[in-house]
Amino acid sequence: MTRLTHVCRTLGVGLAVTTATLALTQVAHAAPAPPTGPASLAPPAGNEMFLASHGKGVQIYQCNGTSWAFVAPRATLTTDNGQVITHSVGPKWLAPDGSSVTGKAIAKDPLDADFRPADAKDIQQLLLQATPAAVPGILSATTYIQRLNTQGGTQPPAAECKAQTAGKVKEVPYQADYIFFKATAPKPA
Repeated sequence: MTRLTHVCRTLGVGLAVTTATLALTQVAHAAPAPPTGPASLAPPAGNEMFLASHGKGVQIYQCNGTSWAFVAPRATLTTDNGQVITHSVGPKWLAPDGSSVTGKAIAKDPLDADFRPADAKDIQQLLLQATPAAVPGILSATTYIQRLNTQGGTQPPAAECKAQTAGKVKEVPYQADYIFFKATAPKPA
C-alpha cells in the first residue's frame, strides 16, 4: 500500500466517524414532538405553537364544611428549551423575564362531558384563552394555552370535608403538559 493510499483511507475513515458522530449528536439534541390533544381543544386557525412545557405541582382545595372548593394551582413548568415558568392562581403563568399571561378556560375535553370532580381520577384537559400582561418577554405574545395529558389533581374525597374540617386545605399532586400558542405572523405579499 502506498503512502498516498494509506493517507486517503485514514482520511476517509476519519470523515465517516465524524459524520456519524454529528448525526448521532443531532438526534440526541432533537426536541421531542409536542403533545397533541383532542381536535376540540385546538386553538382557532391563525395560531401556532411556540412553547411546549411539562408542569408538576399541586391543585389546592379548601373544605368549606360541606364540600371541597378549588383555590389555586401551584406548579413549576419546564419548557422544551429548559426555561422554568411558574403557574399560580388566576390561572397565571410567569416567566423568568417577568412576562406573564392569565388564562380563561373556553373549552374542555369533550370526553369529559359528564366530568364530576369528586369522582374523577385526573383534572380536565382544557383550552384557555390568554390575556398577556404588558411586560414584554417570552409570554407576551401568548393567545391560547392548552392543558393536556393531565394526571391527578382532582379534589379530595367528599367524606373528608365536614363541619369539623371546615377551613382545612389539601394540596393534591398533579402534572400536565402546557402548550403555548401565539398568532401566526402574516405572510408577506
